[in-house]
Amino acid sequence: MRPRRDFLKLAMAGAISGATSAFGVALAAETAADSANQPTPFGPNTVLDLSRALAKKPYEAPKTTLPDPFNNLTYDQYVAIRPKPGAAIWSGDNVGFAIEPLHRGFVFSTPMDIYVVEGGFARKLTYDSSAFDFGKLVIPANLPDIGFSGFRVLRTSEGGSYEVALYQGASFFRAAARGQNFGVTARGLSIRTAEPQGEEFPIFRSVWIEKPTLTDSVLVIHALLDSPSLTGAYRFTLRPGEATIIDTEMTLTTRAAVDHFGLSAMSGTYVFGPLDHKRPDDIRPMVHEVDGLQMLTGKGEWVWRPISNRNTLQISAFSDSNPRGFGLLQRDRSFEDYQDDDAHWEVRPSLWIEPIGDWADGEVRLVEIPSDSENNDNIIAYWRPRASLAANAEIAYAYRQFWSWTPPARPPLATVVESREGKVGAKWRRFLVEFSSDAFANPERLDQIKPNAAANPGRITGVRSFPSKERKTFRVVFDLEPTSDGVSELRLVLEADGKPASETWLYRWTV
Repeated sequence: MRPRRDFLKLAMAGAISGATSAFGVALAAETAADSANQPTPFGPNTVLDLSRALAKKPYEAPKTTLPDPFNNLTYDQYVAIRPKPGAAIWSGDNVGFAIEPLHRGFVFSTPMDIYVVEGGFARKLTYDSSAFDFGKLVIPANLPDIGFSGFRVLRTSEGGSYEVALYQGASFFRAAARGQNFGVTARGLSIRTAEPQGEEFPIFRSVWIEKPTLTDSVLVIHALLDSPSLTGAYRFTLRPGEATIIDTEMTLTTRAAVDHFGLSAMSGTYVFGPLDHKRPDDIRPMVHEVDGLQMLTGKGEWVWRPISNRNTLQISAFSDSNPRGFGLLQRDRSFEDYQDDDAHWEVRPSLWIEPIGDWADGEVRLVEIPSDSENNDNIIAYWRPRASLAANAEIAYAYRQFWSWTPPARPPLATVVESREGKVGAKWRRFLVEFSSDAFANPERLDQIKPNAAANPGRITGVRSFPSKERKTFRVVFDLEPTSDGVSELRLVLEADGKPASETWLYRWTV
């Protein structure tokens, strides 16, 4: 059974995704073929053509009703519904992957049409209650085709199988490397995230999954995205390994103008850690599945921004042009630092994004939402292009995702391994930032290092350095004298001979 939080963290998205559309008049021919469960031709432009046709039609909400007893399932009843052994698509075909369609119910009431593509033809999967074990749930005989809410991707071999990815709820999906638990969640697209007028949640209405071959070790998934503002044609190329890599290609077609949208959006949980102003009475020293935002700017600067569970909503924007990479990372991999035998936060994936092509001007946005629950995703990051989308426009983007223990792109400089904050005196705050590098084993190198710290607004005082060649670390302690504004943007970088010797540490302090 998967942890409770894996479902609850998507509850809001599952509820909101009820405001999504059906195929529309433009897809009548496709729907007619589906009703007869006849294979239909599928080519490289099939989903793009469907997306363009759908964008020309008015937005329509889908039917999300379910028959008894699925219309009012509790969490426990829902997680008790499991695919029967051997029921997964391709489970006996020796192709390296298997697909488990997911049942509708609980917060996942919006249907997702699932097609299997083989030999240039797509066949829609039809619901069959005999493929599921319902636990203690009593279901009626002769259930109609109620469809699916999403699907799970399994990597299979003679030695067994393990979960690689999960697509379920709005345009949310997750992946993990082997040996990891699911954690950070990706989105196909974000629209008006954290804006006062409310966020728009696009949905993956239909997916087409190409049957792989064992020699390919690659799974290709096509998806049709829809929302009141736009439609989208997506192609995901999934490669499991030491890191699970997903290449994402997308073409968006707008119905209306969109002035705020996010690419490579991702979200994760952060409840408390060493940087928080107040911590709950909890047996565990830390609770989070991501602990910072890493960025590699278009100019080649490496930036580390620790995240925190705030008292108030905080939105940070990091302007850039043609970013080289960014992502929400889980750097702390020590079980002892979490002491959680159930959640195992130390084995949650980091998600690193590498843009493909020219992304022009924009900003990496970081949203930190106050939360007291480890079942909620309260940290969001994404790339917001500066240029908005006009109505009846089309634009394409591509990027590569690395779901990994450590991203493949790493700073060649010293990296931050610890950030701490605490009170000193009546109103001052004290910070400790520890950097690590193999170069620090050289005493001559350590002697060259000087910390450069700044605050705006506010004043930095009492900067002290604690180098250690034995531990290969360089610790910096400094005090912040804040102003009455109750906020300060902090910056710290190690320098040698006037050049950066570390990634840049950024942090927003708030009351």
